Amino acid sequence: MQFIADLHIHSRYSRACSRELTPENLDRWGQLKGINVIGTGDFTHPLWMEELQEKLETGDNGLLSLKKPLRPDNVPSSCRGEVKFLLSSEISCIYKKGDKTRKIHALVFVPDFASALRLNSALAEIGNIRSDGRPILGLDARRLLEMVLEVSPKAMLVPAHAWTPHFSVLGAASGFDSLEECFGDLTPHIYAIETGLSSDPPMNWRLSALDRINLISNSDAHSPAKLGREATIFDTEMSYEGIMEAIKSGKGLEGTIEFFPEEGKYHSDGHRDCGMRLTPQETVQHGYRCPSCGRKVTVGVLHRVEKLADRPQGFKPSGSPTFHSIIPLQEVIAETLRVGVGSKRVQRMYFDMLERLGNEFSILLKRPTAEIAAAASPQIAEAIGRMRSGNIRIEPGYDGEFGTIRIF
Repeated sequence: MQFIADLHIHSRYSRACSRELTPENLDRWGQLKGINVIGTGDFTHPLWMEELQEKLETGDNGLLSLKKPLRPDNVPSSCRGEVKFLLSSEISCIYKKGDKTRKIHALVFVPDFASALRLNSALAEIGNIRSDGRPILGLDARRLLEMVLEVSPKAMLVPAHAWTPHFSVLGAASGFDSLEECFGDLTPHIYAIETGLSSDPPMNWRLSALDRINLISNSDAHSPAKLGREATIFDTEMSYEGIMEAIKSGKGLEGTIEFFPEEGKYHSDGHRDCGMRLTPQETVQHGYRCPSCGRKVTVGVLHRVEKLADRPQGFKPSGSPTFHSIIPLQEVIAETLRVGVGSKRVQRMYFDMLERLGNEFSILLKRPTAEIAAAASPQIAEAIGRMRSGNIRIEPGYDGEFGTIRIF
């Protein structure tokens, strides 16, 4: 069966994350968005783990569900559906290798609470897993992979947001030039990478070294409303083993739902303090220095892909899964109404559209624009049509600043 999963999120125990990140709110927003499986995030944090064990129950398929008395009732009937959870966590590895400080974020998936607790116990011997939902450990990423494989043969590690300059396996600032440099003899156990907000499948297809690697996308949400800004489409059995096998083999991995990569906050090169956004060519011309102040620029994902790519732009491997580039519905409404995303007008229109048309993904990807025009407005319908065709303008993000999308 086909379903949508968002397997990389955080809890309220992670830094700079919303207090609204509870299992109940995640279940509600999963229904509003049209997400069928959500990663729990942060299972390494003891307090979050206690809450997950208290509020979730395990089904026959290896996935978890919110206990019935806790399930939200403030979901429009047009959006209602059952949401499953999969045990996941992000771990930050900071360590020295090859005379360079490496900062690698990794997603970890485990099949059950027992496996999660075994990994937590092992990680607690290395560093503090209580201070942050995404623990920062002085741990080689290869060793982390080894530990994950030891806790369960069904567990899996996927490099998170693989291209961002900081904290990623292929990032310009602290990563490696290949997966093999990072994971060595255990590289065959890396089956997928996460594209991250600043890259999309066509950018990854330019590296022949990634031909055996499958691509998944997730939101890395720091609040419930950010769920699904990226996600993965599966067409397989909705179970832990079904999802892991699809990620491993590519069979049943139908495609991804992506940010327009230019909107990601590390897509282009630049220096935020001076408001300087640069193309890769301009960065090289200026010696990787800001033309305004002379400090080093942050080398973005586009530049990094250009450096490592061995294929031209536009190359597509045969049999590659599909992908959809989207703009979150609240951003589409805000652009149309010419008001801020957080305004009451946007919120009213958003929930009214969900009530009339169904969950957010069905509106963004499936509903005919004529139906959207009738239920909302011709302008919103036109905006969604332009989004679907890629007929938009984007000022690319750089050095931690999100890009700016203009539909009209």
